[in-house]
Amino acid sequence: MQRIAPFLWFDDDAEEAAAFYTSIFKNSKVRGVSRYGKNAPGPEGQVMVVSFELDGQEFTALNGGPKFPFTEAISLVVNCKDQKEVDYYWDKLTEGGQEVQCGWLKDKFGLSWQIVPTIIPEVMSDADPARRDRVMQAVLKMVKPDVAAIERAAKG
Repeated sequence: MQRIAPFLWFDDDAEEAAAFYTSIFKNSKVRGVSRYGKNAPGPEGQVMVVSFELDGQEFTALNGGPKFPFTEAISLVVNCKDQKEVDYYWDKLTEGGQEVQCGWLKDKFGLSWQIVPTIIPEVMSDADPARRDRVMQAVLKMVKPDVAAIERAAKG
């Protein structure tokens, strides 16, 4: 069991969300489902908690009701080595969701994700401020990341 793991609060679709996410990421699985019992805060028999893994990372999803919806204050980052990976994760996670900007999206459950080509953090830690600025300006104009455009911006 990993020491720190994300715990996600859903209204009533934790099981559906876990199935959706595990269908997208390799090395992923639903590990367990527990249900509300008698005298619990949820309807008896309804899914309470789902534990699952995405690419080996542990997550827990709770059906806690509508009290705490997701906001952009937290997002999950998917680091992508190339445009093919960017396209794959972008297309899958925006199904029924919403494109935002700068590589951000909201999935159909309202959870925010960032699809990040690995060239971005590489360039943003570069010593050349002009190179960093060109890449930042290019990314700010994008919705879905375009790796070739980011590479062109990095080269000047």
